Amino acid sequence: MGLSQSDVGEKMNIERTFISRLEGLGEIRKGHSIAAVGFPIKNKQEVEKVLKEYGVEYHLLMSEDERNEFVNQSNGQQLINYMMELINKFRGFDTVIAMASDNRNKIIKDMLDNQIIEIDIGKSPLKEDMLVNIDLLTEILKTLKG
Repeated sequence: MGLSQSDVGEKMNIERTFISRLEGLGEIRKGHSIAAVGFPIKNKQEVEKVLKEYGVEYHLLMSEDERNEFVNQSNGQQLINYMMELINKFRGFDTVIAMASDNRNKIIKDMLDNQIIEIDIGKSPLKEDMLVNIDLLTEILKTLKG
């Protein structure tokens, strides 16, 4: 199409360096396993549809209400056990797309030892559902899946 990384970044309102990282992901082999996690997501159904279209093997998406309900229904031991199970599950994938606040994405990246692609949906702490940029998610998945 002839656009530079800066041009694409400007059109999508994202950093040029992120575009560069996306281009680097294009070298990933097909069959690469991908998971996604996101909270609190306002356009959850739309995100799920895109993830399914691109064959993302596992995803965990929650709205703010779902997240609060989950936390309130569990005791501390149950939460810790579930978090450990999730960490183990996500470590089984080559790449994890994390769609959360800036601080939560950093925590996810620190907890997992695989490739993490962060989509920041707002500044911490998030108290309401936020929209995921579907165009950006789609571009990431196109690049990952080839």
